[in-house]
Amino acid sequence: FSASCSGCGPGYRSPLDAMKGPREEIIYLPCIYRNTGTLKPDYLATVDVDPRSPSFCQVIHRLPMPNLRDELHHSGWNTCSSCFGDASKKRNRLILPSLISSRVYVVDVGTEPRAPQIHKMVEPVDLFWKCGLANPHTSHCLGSGQIMISCLGDPSGNGKGGFILLDGETFEVIGNWEQPGESAPFGYDFWYQPQHNVMISTEWGAPQALGDGFNPAHVKKGHYGQCLHVWDWTTHKRLQTIDLGEEGAIPLEVRFLHDPSAPEGYVGCALQGTVFRFYKTPVSITAQTHTSLITDILISLDDRFLYFSNWLHGDIRQYDIKDRRNPRLVGQVFLGGSFVSDGPVKVLEDPENQPQPPPRIIKGRRVHGGPQMLQLSLDGRRLYVTTSLYSAWDKQFYPDMIKEGSVMMQIDVNSDSGGLSLNENFLVDFGKEPDGPVLAHEMRYPGGDCTSDIWL
Repeated sequence: FSASCSGCGPGYRSPLDAMKGPREEIIYLPCIYRNTGTLKPDYLATVDVDPRSPSFCQVIHRLPMPNLRDELHHSGWNTCSSCFGDASKKRNRLILPSLISSRVYVVDVGTEPRAPQIHKMVEPVDLFWKCGLANPHTSHCLGSGQIMISCLGDPSGNGKGGFILLDGETFEVIGNWEQPGESAPFGYDFWYQPQHNVMISTEWGAPQALGDGFNPAHVKKGHYGQCLHVWDWTTHKRLQTIDLGEEGAIPLEVRFLHDPSAPEGYVGCALQGTVFRFYKTPVSITAQTHTSLITDILISLDDRFLYFSNWLHGDIRQYDIKDRRNPRLVGQVFLGGSFVSDGPVKVLEDPENQPQPPPRIIKGRRVHGGPQMLQLSLDGRRLYVTTSLYSAWDKQFYPDMIKEGSVMMQIDVNSDSGGLSLNENFLVDFGKEPDGPVLAHEMRYPGGDCTSDIWL
């Protein structure tokens, strides 16, 4: 799946080269049974998304984990476009951190891409004892060949934003990335931009507070974060903390522009549905309704469009960001959410004056939950979306999704002038899985994508 040239490594030479890559044919995504009442292990599903295939829209392989209640969540690669110059590297291992158990699974997707197998397990004690960290979240591969994983807490469930390093060949825990004493109060996501010698990390909350659901009182008690942390990429020291205030509470996914020379990016803050543009100083660019819960954001590989999902509000939005300071809303589609017209919530006042959307039904299946994880095709024309956020919050906000399972949908994107429309012929229904309804989360293509790969 890598670019064809002699002597090149994994991924693509540049983000614009990646846009010319092959169309996605399969997608890997973790499926979670924790908090569903089904006592079965989480598994990695392989889904066929090739419209020419007889198994289109079907789960063609399931790789169960050897443990219960891991809470698989996000995933990353052993190597990516950051190692494009190294012909000895192959993108053939998917890194699967477990948010609750603190295990890290390394999955072999190279031997048989359509039937992945477990290659190695990193045990929680390695994270606890070698790094003093737990609850691993985001995994990125580094140009050095190492793998870096952000963590949410310490082994006791308190907030602690640090990073573990894995050896890219043996997958042994090397130790902490950050210097001693430099960890942040909370952790979540991170993105690095070496040309500017900078890494930025975000904050969710203390694992003990978010473990069983969301309690607004925990925000007041300071158990959730509202800061961005700016790190020196070379010395691994924390240089600056940017407090985003109440408007920036629970800053989750962070994205630099893909252009490695760009000194700016965006972060989605969940609680009040705000996106901040960061640069030398943060500038708030757009605030949604205070019930939106922005949970995922991504940027197209040409840095032209920003997409985000409003998990409670129920919509996905597409902004034209050619003018970085003044994003323009050019596409919007509703896919369920809390405000559907036949639901229990009645909207009394909406600053955007939009009617409550009807429930979303695809192929006779009602979509429970709201749009959550996003993944864009390399060419920017198809946006995939799943509906599960995190099992404990799914159970609290969308109990019907626990009963019926989550879904994966596909949005057709106008990548010229903007515009989103649901593909009514595409649905992957995780309510019909062999062991019962399951919660499917983040999506990855075998050859990398716009949320996994970083260019140097």
